[in-house]
Amino acid sequence: MPQPSRYRIETHPSLAEGWTLERLTPVSHLFGAAGMRIGPDGRIHVAQVSGSQISAIDIATGAVEAISPLGGDIVAPDDLVFDARGNLYATEVMNERVGVRAPDGTTRVLRDDLPMVNGITMHQGRLFVDECRIGGRLMELDLDGGAPRLLLEDIPMPNALEMGPDGKLYFPVMGANEIWRIDPAGGAPEKVAGDLGVPDSVKFDARGFIVSTQVASGQVLRIDPRTGARELLAQLEPGLDNVVFHGERIFVSEFAGRIVELLGDGRTRDLLAGGFNGPFGLTVGNDGEVYIADGPKMQRLLPDGGLHTVGMLFTPGCPGYMRGLATADGNGFIVTTSAGAVALYRPVEQHSDILADGFDQLYGVAIAPGGDVIVAELGAGRVVAIRGGQSEALATGLSQPIDVAVTADGICLIAEASAGRVVKAVRGGTETVVDGLGTPHGIVVLGETLYIADVGLKAVIAVDLATGARRTIAADLAIGPPPGVTPKFLRGFPPLSGPMGPFAGLSAGPDGTLYLSADGEGSIMALRLPNLPA
Repeated sequence: MPQPSRYRIETHPSLAEGWTLERLTPVSHLFGAAGMRIGPDGRIHVAQVSGSQISAIDIATGAVEAISPLGGDIVAPDDLVFDARGNLYATEVMNERVGVRAPDGTTRVLRDDLPMVNGITMHQGRLFVDECRIGGRLMELDLDGGAPRLLLEDIPMPNALEMGPDGKLYFPVMGANEIWRIDPAGGAPEKVAGDLGVPDSVKFDARGFIVSTQVASGQVLRIDPRTGARELLAQLEPGLDNVVFHGERIFVSEFAGRIVELLGDGRTRDLLAGGFNGPFGLTVGNDGEVYIADGPKMQRLLPDGGLHTVGMLFTPGCPGYMRGLATADGNGFIVTTSAGAVALYRPVEQHSDILADGFDQLYGVAIAPGGDVIVAELGAGRVVAIRGGQSEALATGLSQPIDVAVTADGICLIAEASAGRVVKAVRGGTETVVDGLGTPHGIVVLGETLYIADVGLKAVIAVDLATGARRTIAADLAIGPPPGVTPKFLRGFPPLSGPMGPFAGLSAGPDGTLYLSADGEGSIMALRLPNLPA
């Protein structure tokens, strides 16, 4: 049966007495959305990089089914194509691989030596791919695993390509903001169109016109390949990724998992509403609104449960793939990125100041009473304080530190995910505050109470910092991967992203409401208790 959401396990949260839980956003059906193709069964198959998943969508009903699920053999798929026998070829952008999934579900690796391999297409039994990196290559792959045939190299970030009706390969060149074509027999490339909105896909309609998504501008353009003349088909949000045709119908994918059908005259309808790649870190801004770091996007939660994009990878000033989030003075936010930077981001001004860089897998962030920025550096097993452009290690030798919180008197608390505990930083090392946990992720302090989002236990736990007493306030939550599923490590997608990993963030509002990134099902939840101490 098609799954109702991406979590695949129906959960019924249980609550401690007096607590209420509200899902503030709908669940996400996908882990974002990238490349798309129509499968032999007529469904749209969607690659999801951050969720290492390929799902199939029924165009008539919108029902979603995971074909290659999270934890499976295909890792971080970015684009895909089918051959005449129903074999699915997927570019695994972070593992330098092209994987093949047979109709019976068995998989194999065709190539594992193609850095940032991304776009893929097949024409008359011939398979073509390109590498979305500065200095990328365009190649034809041998279906038996032999050496690729190089068509072109030193391309500035090519992406989703397609064979045109004239027998030439067309591909967007993101680094040049152009679309190029080349004869598959070889030769020099030709420029087809330029001065676009950063094109990241090329497909052809039944009339032989290019239809191309523009990731930075949010435009879907129809372009005449003979003259370069263009027509705006739809104006959507920035963050578009790919296009697929079902007969005369046109569908477009978007970073946050939205699948949109273009109806003509600029009109659209959602086949699938947008959601989250995560969500990851979250915070309550100085305006009282909830803001969410969701990898390629930073979103603001609207009162009706909708989401407004306040910044994304291709908008000016965005610091990068965003994971940890804390509210700074004014209209700014402290952001940690998967590429290892800590930034003061002012999305209203479209500006970032890099406070520190060069870290190994940053996750949670907090601001101490004196203004120090405290970050969890999971890859290096340490927590670092940043002040005045200088960095100082507060604690080292930690076991996957993933989040930090600071008490009113300046004590730094640290969630150690793989150690199953929360510790506090003290001079010369750490002291255990609470142990015997599963896999703690997000932590926040309200008054004398520490709250912990534990993705291993699928629960939010309250700990009295004075007595050590603990209580589960919400259990059976859709946070972390489903039981029995171990997500594969995602190496990253330079220069757009460093290593990616799950992070169930936890934050609190001034009224004591707890906000939880339910990263399993892809929603934001609110936990409330009347008269909760702030």
